[in-house]
Amino acid sequence: MEENRLVEKLSLQAESFQEGFEILARSADFSEMVKNFENILRGTFIIAGIHLFHKSNPDSEWKKISQRGKWNPDLISCIEKKTRFCIEYPADKKINAVAVVPLADSSVLGILLGKKLDKTEFSVFDKITLQIIIQVFDAAYNSYLSHKKVKELVFELHEKIFQLNNLIDTGIDLSKCSGQSELCELGLTRATALTNASSAFIEVSDKNKNSFNQYIFPPSADPEVIRTNKFSIESKFEYKNRTFRFILSEKETRKGATFFSDLDKILLDSISRQILASLENQDLHEQTIEIERMEKELSVAATIQKLIIPQTLPLIKGYDIAGVNIPSKEVGGDYYDCVSLPDDKCAVIIADVAGKGIGAALLVNTLSAALHTYLEFNITPGELALRLNSLIYTSTTPDKYITCFIALLDTRKNEMSVINAGHNPPLLLRKDKNIEKISAGGFSLGMFNFGVPSKGQNYTLNEGDSLFLYTDGITEAMNEKGEEYSEEKMTEILINRSHLPSKELIDFMVADVSYFSGLAKQSDDITAVYIKRV
Repeated sequence: MEENRLVEKLSLQAESFQEGFEILARSADFSEMVKNFENILRGTFIIAGIHLFHKSNPDSEWKKISQRGKWNPDLISCIEKKTRFCIEYPADKKINAVAVVPLADSSVLGILLGKKLDKTEFSVFDKITLQIIIQVFDAAYNSYLSHKKVKELVFELHEKIFQLNNLIDTGIDLSKCSGQSELCELGLTRATALTNASSAFIEVSDKNKNSFNQYIFPPSADPEVIRTNKFSIESKFEYKNRTFRFILSEKETRKGATFFSDLDKILLDSISRQILASLENQDLHEQTIEIERMEKELSVAATIQKLIIPQTLPLIKGYDIAGVNIPSKEVGGDYYDCVSLPDDKCAVIIADVAGKGIGAALLVNTLSAALHTYLEFNITPGELALRLNSLIYTSTTPDKYITCFIALLDTRKNEMSVINAGHNPPLLLRKDKNIEKISAGGFSLGMFNFGVPSKGQNYTLNEGDSLFLYTDGITEAMNEKGEEYSEEKMTEILINRSHLPSKELIDFMVADVSYFSGLAKQSDDITAVYIKRV
């Protein structure tokens, strides 16, 4: 009950945590962020003695960046030699909490919190709240660093745009060119016109200096004469293991040929860079088209997945059922369903496709369509698995297969026939808290095609019994330390929370996995189905 109260209190604080993150993330600079963080700590814990320290790297000295309340210099010893993440609650009672938080830019934040104004010690709720607030600060600081980097990149981009404006007309025309030949020919024409060169030459060679493309202006000019002329300037760049060498020869004046000026060299370098930029832009355009194609595929896959993952599950007389599917990416490879059948029967299915993306989504769609078709024939789970396996095997490449669990439930007799095709064994929880793992079945669907039906099993669901189906996105969820959530934690919740309605148990399980993972990225889809006889 105490744990429930903590969860309820933390849930009530969720909005303030989000608000705190937004306030911190909007900070104009680090100093303002520290001031906002101090205000959040002070308002949350009603505390006056707050001392914040910072070091630019783990080897530098601590620098005091904020202080509220009376300061005792001896307290610095609490964090003096600490560089790794820690939160401590000293027993000497001079201060309530000490925290050292390494940040994303290798700097370190030190936090010392004094006594609360009401003189009480930090409760369990206070300690958990402090951990969350520190995580909020860390996430906001990461966001702040990202925004700062974006501003720097934008500034550099504006500077380059300003430089290109000096040759805006040439740049616009070059950007309209398609292909290397058109770019080089136009570049030569513009370079000779802007510098008054009598002739120009572009040589494109490979890394072994073997020339494989030459562009000459005017066409009658001799490339060797241009290359060796003493009145010449040169510019070059490398792109995709090729060297582009630009040479202008003999600047024409009223007094005859002469040397090129520094401004001429700048103009030639500018045109050279513009051609390079155009070549890169053409490649980027092709990449953009490819990315758009992939995004369309993902959109199609996401649409397919939304259509086959049930938004609501059917009402089953005498049973309480709930399910959840949380993809780790835009499109996941997990699937679950509950299909109502004639004669007060239903089928409960969960599956996990090897791989992600549109291929996995289409395979899940194939599985869903086949299931709904085959279930109409009132066949056994073993025969159902045999037909599905043959279909998946002939429809996919060797690296694609599906782990799947199917339960056919007769709600009149409360009897269940099951088959497990390589999936995580579902947990059958009896009313007396005993758990049975259901591993009946054989290989994953589509892995082999032996043509031998898998052997199923039959179970009776008594009043108070329940069945929990899941994918390994729950048990293998990792936190920032690389630790897995584990089957033990999942089983513990299943046993201790079995009194909850199905949806509440599912929601609690998902929340506990999320809390365990912390800031670690979700690495796999999370899918679960819980059905309980009431």
